[in-house]
Amino acid sequence: MRALLLGLTLAAAPAAAADAPPPAADAPPPAAVRDDPRVQTALELARTWLEGQRAYEGIPGVSAAIVHDQEVLWSGGFGYADREAKREATADTIYSICSISKLFTSVAVMQQRDAGRLRLDDPVGRHLPWFGLKRTEGEGDVTVEGLLTHASGLPRESDYPYWSDPTWPFPTRAQLMETVRKQEALYAPATHYQYSNLGIALAGEVAAAAAGVPYDAYVKRAILDPLAMDSTTTQMPAGERGKRLAVGYAAPDREGRRAPLAFFTAGAIGPAAGFASTPLDLARFASWQFRLLARGGTEVLKATTLREMHRIHWVEPDFETTWGLGFWVARRDDKVFVGHGGSCPGYRTQLLMRPEDRIATVFMANAQGVAAAAWAQRLYDIVAPAVKAAVKEPGKGKAPDPALRPYVGAYSVAPWGGEIAVLPWEDGLAVIDLPSMEPVKEMTRLRRTGEHTFRRVRKDDSLAEEIVFVMGADGRATHFQRHSSRWPRVR
Repeated sequence: MRALLLGLTLAAAPAAAADAPPPAADAPPPAAVRDDPRVQTALELARTWLEGQRAYEGIPGVSAAIVHDQEVLWSGGFGYADREAKREATADTIYSICSISKLFTSVAVMQQRDAGRLRLDDPVGRHLPWFGLKRTEGEGDVTVEGLLTHASGLPRESDYPYWSDPTWPFPTRAQLMETVRKQEALYAPATHYQYSNLGIALAGEVAAAAAGVPYDAYVKRAILDPLAMDSTTTQMPAGERGKRLAVGYAAPDREGRRAPLAFFTAGAIGPAAGFASTPLDLARFASWQFRLLARGGTEVLKATTLREMHRIHWVEPDFETTWGLGFWVARRDDKVFVGHGGSCPGYRTQLLMRPEDRIATVFMANAQGVAAAAWAQRLYDIVAPAVKAAVKEPGKGKAPDPALRPYVGAYSVAPWGGEIAVLPWEDGLAVIDLPSMEPVKEMTRLRRTGEHTFRRVRKDDSLAEEIVFVMGADGRATHFQRHSSRWPRVR
């Protein structure tokens, strides 16, 4: 009987469309955007910055992907997935994505809502009879929506030391069920935002109970398989240790050393923090959302439901904390972004999406102490203007002058700093400092004024001091000279 129920319920789960719909009608062919010289120049800057910043921050390995609509513009990795074994990081390297897991759990909940098996205003206890929490009488029920918006009043964690004990003792499902009855609410429901891994773990239980299927099986069948996310798992894949799975490393100690950390699985906290994935799989997840929003329909989820999830459902009184249904939603420089970040033992990750532009960036690092959200945002800042220009004016991008290539490279400015990277940009060259977490804002442009001679371009477009490149026998620059000082090319 159980097998029959499992089969019937899985069959009722949302299925993939036979063929993914094409990009929106107003978008140029993906290759036209990817191959636009403006986009290629921006991608070169993104790669140069990503690799250099990784090295100077001492991060063992990073992997990333940059997406426009249905096309991965670039994906790759730098450094090591396993520092000791010298196994390189790539776009296919698997990382813990930790709290990005919450997006998949939220989609599962909304699938069950659309199927009529639950309501967002349902009390959690209606679906989980074992759910209990110490709270003041008359405060109201903890609802499904409260779980997804982190406004349930629940404490942040299940009552186990899984973030501090180096063996990472995440609770089993039985332990979570037993312990939650003994925990106390922090606030009355719908009074304050309180990020809660416990809450989203319970949301996973609600989705599974409504579907009548174990959580892991349901998510694989209803979300991961339809989106061809073959490298994504609901728990860390033990079978990929020493293979595709990146080793996680700690934040640096006082001497700058990063210790490798023990392997973990998130147990009953899996719906909130247990998933593992790759940049390319999260790129597929982003492209699905852009596709669904542009074309409508019901591929995995109703388009109207995804829009509902991307909208703000909770705002703190200071108007600085805003949350959708499972999705982080924020406004930066008059642009609205959605997505989520992840932080687990040895890993920092970020999925950043701007649906209006159909641009997403994915960043993954196998180390703690990394501002993953800032890295993903910088990748967007570098590439988005070029992508938007290519979409608005296809075919009008001008390739950089190949005569500038001999000057391109990284030049040491020790002991005053790390390096200066020289790259082609617009009608001349661009100079960025490495390291720098503001490569676009701090970029300096150079304009050619003579043979091997350039001038710095000021913000008002006037010209400042002269920069002279010293050429070697192979026709490439060996140094550049500025203010009578000579700075050697190092790579």
